Amino acid sequence: MISRRPFLAALPWLAAAPGAFGLPERALAFPADHGAHPDLRTEWWYITGQARAGGRSFGFRVTFFRSRVDATQGMQSRFAAKQLLFAHAALTDVDGRKLWHDQRIARRGFGVAEASTTDANLRLRDWSLVRDGAHWNARLPAGDFALDLRCEQVQPVLLQGRAGLSRKGPDATRASYYYSLPQLAVGGRITLRGQRFEVTGKAWLDHEWSEALMHPEAVGWDWIGMNLDDGSALTAFQLRAGDGHALWDGGSFRSAAGALYVAGRGETEFRPQRRWTSALSNATYPVEWIVKTPADFYTVRAVLDNRELDSRASTGAIYWEGLSDLVDSNGRTVGRGYRR
Repeated sequence: MISRRPFLAALPWLAAAPGAFGLPERALAFPADHGAHPDLRTEWWYITGQARAGGRSFGFRVTFFRSRVDATQGMQSRFAAKQLLFAHAALTDVDGRKLWHDQRIARRGFGVAEASTTDANLRLRDWSLVRDGAHWNARLPAGDFALDLRCEQVQPVLLQGRAGLSRKGPDATRASYYYSLPQLAVGGRITLRGQRFEVTGKAWLDHEWSEALMHPEAVGWDWIGMNLDDGSALTAFQLRAGDGHALWDGGSFRSAAGALYVAGRGETEFRPQRRWTSALSNATYPVEWIVKTPADFYTVRAVLDNRELDSRASTGAIYWEGLSDLVDSNGRTVGRGYRR
């Protein structure tokens, strides 16, 4: 059986470009840094969350990607594809035990795909993610489902890594500018096969941009973003080599009171426990993990095993990503979030 590489690790445009440079430390400035950074090679805005309508439970994911096409940067034609935009939408019907997903891709421009550089304003055909003050509005009508969600920022920006510069490997060229918005308060509407649900819930936003992320030896990238029930926020990640050892790891824990701890190298570890095999791709994925962090040893347990997404029509990867429960070392469920 084949164990597929996680989505982000499978994208060639995350590897170092010729002449890739280390990113300098700088103070992130908002609202401009909520917007796009087309001078760097790759970028994504990534919202994952949980929502409820009465007794019905859902997980959702909204992602917009931007990729600079190096080969066309010197071209003068307005038709040259200098920037590409991709978008993914996914909905987990927890009670129905089914995953729904859709995707888009287009070159930037011509009113089809746009990414503002002054604030978060992303549009790809009829899909959009737009920041309006404290609110991030996601509207994504897809094939069998639609997301129309309003995610309100209720906590300060969480700067990952060293004041927003997050190291991703043993050499300085692997780094990104990276911040998160945990504990977003979610309201709005989910439509599933014509049935509308007025929902409330919680979400997590990651915004990351870089010139190069993946180390040449990296074959996997594990990540969790967890909203704890007490208002805390936990991030953990590792980049894996082919033999399974961590090339790099990191993360952060911010308490509900705002105290922030940024993990150093070696303080984070992912240990797969239980696996699931896809009947469609024959790929095998971990669906339960022990995750060691400076805050605690946690069990991260998928709410639904079948969370394989096929994005070959846009970003070219098949990958697993899913809504998961966070269980502390005393066996208590203390939060929920996403794992990829």
